[in-house]
Amino acid sequence: MVHINAGAAALAVVLVLGNRRGWPREAMPPHNLPFTILGTGILWFGWFGFNAGSALGANGLAAQALVNTHLAAATAMLSWLVVEKLRSGHATSLGAASGAVAGLVAITPCAGFVGGMAPVAIGAVAGAVCYLALRLKTKFGFDDSLDVIAVHLVGGLLGALLLGLFADTKVNALGFDGLFFGGGTDLLVDQVVASAATLAFSFGVTFVVAKILNATMGIRVSTEDELVGLDQSQHAESAYQA
Repeated sequence: MVHINAGAAALAVVLVLGNRRGWPREAMPPHNLPFTILGTGILWFGWFGFNAGSALGANGLAAQALVNTHLAAATAMLSWLVVEKLRSGHATSLGAASGAVAGLVAITPCAGFVGGMAPVAIGAVAGAVCYLALRLKTKFGFDDSLDVIAVHLVGGLLGALLLGLFADTKVNALGFDGLFFGGGTDLLVDQVVASAATLAFSFGVTFVVAKILNATMGIRVSTEDELVGLDQSQHAESAYQA
């Protein structure tokens, strides 16, 4: 539920903070695509520790979680690129990075509880759905520059719900069987309730806190500081010297 929490909180802050000046009229591409790809690779590697390490031991469950994590991320990256190519005519490096992260997010609640082709299916769904979810920010007019809502909120919701379909006690006897493995709808219903509760609580509390902070101390920089750039106006630094 950690990604649902993060995505819901991001949505709340975005709604209070408002859009960047010029968005979406002006193109605001990523600062440095090579660094984006490098960061994605580091994140992908680190995610093995996050998911496999949750087994708290170097055992078969940790190995299963590691393999599931890798398969889901790779499949989601491919799925995102296929849908991106079909809809926009281009498969991009940024799309590959976003797709991989979407897969990592979606597999996280499932990593220690699914096996076989389940991580491939989860990654395929996550890559396609999270890409399509990008349309939400333009449709509803909120400026999510890092696509946290499309990738983490939507991806987290997908992972939580898909666990209710693909969970398999043959992989982890401490869990429950999902709908596709003879467990009925009990786990799926539990996942729906838990996801909805997490989303509502995180969004509500964050929205109230952001509103209070905005009304008292303010959480947005001045127009001048925004035009100059936050690196210089807030930190007196610049990534590159002219």
